[in-house]
Amino acid sequence: MSIQIRSAALAFVAIILSGCVEQANVQPTADGRTSIKLALNWYPEVEHGGFIAAETLGLYDVEKLDVELVPGGPGAPQLVVTELAAERILFAVSDADNVVKARAAGLPIVALLAPLQNSPRCIMVHQAAGFKTLEDLADIELAISETRPFALWMKKKLPLKNVRLVPFGGSVGEFLLKPEFAQQAFVFSEPFTAKEQGGDPQTMMVSEIGFNPYASLLITTEKTIREQPKLVRSIVSASVAGWASYLADSTVTNAAIHGMNKDMSPAALEYGAKAMAPLCEVNGDESLCAMTLERWQTLVRQIEEVEDIKPGSVKPEECFTTAFLLPSQIPAKTAE
Repeated sequence: MSIQIRSAALAFVAIILSGCVEQANVQPTADGRTSIKLALNWYPEVEHGGFIAAETLGLYDVEKLDVELVPGGPGAPQLVVTELAAERILFAVSDADNVVKARAAGLPIVALLAPLQNSPRCIMVHQAAGFKTLEDLADIELAISETRPFALWMKKKLPLKNVRLVPFGGSVGEFLLKPEFAQQAFVFSEPFTAKEQGGDPQTMMVSEIGFNPYASLLITTEKTIREQPKLVRSIVSASVAGWASYLADSTVTNAAIHGMNKDMSPAALEYGAKAMAPLCEVNGDESLCAMTLERWQTLVRQIEEVEDIKPGSVKPEECFTTAFLLPSQIPAKTAE
C-alpha cells in the first residue's frame, strides 16, 4: 500500500478553505479494505511517527484499512477539528487543549489515544542569556502563539518582566540572528535545527510550570464512535501498534517521513525520535497511549482558569475514551 501524500503540504489547507472537500466515504474497496483519511496537524514529523509507522509497516493493512495520510501545515491544527466536525474526514491528529476548546465550542470531538504523555512544548532561549527557568525570562523578545492556552498559562503564571511578545513565525531564523530573542518550540525539533545552524539553543519545558496536555492524539467524533465502533477499534489498534514499533526502532519510518518532508533531514529525524521517546513513557501500570480522567480534569480546569473557555462548558469525561485501547496488547513501557 502506498502512502498518498499531496505534492504540496498546504494543499490540504487550501482544499479546506475552498469548501470542496467531499463527505467522508468509508465504503469498502474492491479488495475488502476500508478507505479512510487521517489528517495530520502539521507537516509530517516525528510527532506523527507512530501513525506513519502503521502505514509504512503495513499495520493498517492488517486491520484491512486503506489509510491516506493527509499532511497539514499552517492553520491545520484548527482546521482538522473543523473538518472532523463537518464529517469531511473521520480521523485526525491533534493536541488535548484543542479537543477541550473544540468541545467548548460545541464540536463533539473525542480523543482515542495519546502517544505523547507529556507535552513537547518548550521555550527555546540562548544559552548565553543565562536563564535557568521560565520564571527568569526577562528583557527579551518572545515569539509565541499568544492566544494558545499554553501561552495564556505562561502569561498568567510567569512575571515575564519586560518580555515583548511577538508573533511566532514558524522558523528559527530570527533566533539565530538575535541574541535577545526566545521562541516557542517542540523540544525534539527546533532546538536541533538551531544548533545545526550554529545557534546555542537551551530549552525550558512549559510542563515545568504545570501545563502539560497530551499531544499527538488520535481524534474523531462522537458520531463516528457511535456508528462505526469496529472501524474505530481497527484504527486505534493499528495506530498503537505503530507507535510501539516506532519507539522500538524508528529507522524505516524515519526514512518514510524524510520522503514525505524533505525539510526533515535523516539526522534531525534520528535526533527527534530519541528526544521524543521519554515524552511517550507512561506512569506505573498504564499502557502506551493511555489517558486518565485526572489529566483531562486538570487540563479543563486550567483552560477555564486562563478564561479561554467558560467554566462548566466542557465535561472532562466527554473529551476522551479509552474503550478502544486493548491493554493486554499494548506494552506498558516503550522500548529502550
